[in-house]
Amino acid sequence: MQVILIYLSAITFIFYGLLCLLTDHMKKEFHRYGLSQFRTLTGYLELLGGIGLLVGRYYPLPLLISSAGLSLLMFLGIIVRFKTKDPLVEILPAFLLMIINLTILYLI
Repeated sequence: MQVILIYLSAITFIFYGLLCLLTDHMKKEFHRYGLSQFRTLTGYLELLGGIGLLVGRYYPLPLLISSAGLSLLMFLGIIVRFKTKDPLVEILPAFLLMIINLTILYLI
């Protein structure tokens, strides 16, 4: 089960990290959140976290750091979405990704 969660989370974060860095949609979203200055950092953290999860399949320390860091990143994302009064359906992906990474962390 842990392997499936790791791959699911890693692929998702690598994908979203690239979207964050490369798309106008994400530029607009971060502007809407009032966090434009953190878009690039967030994209790189998501990419690094996704890669760290994959590397963590073979080395436990990167798995620990990546799953904890991505859980924190999603927790902060949930707070931002609540503050901007986004609908719950838009908060759900961040919540699920936080739970997945907390589960990975628990299973280490």
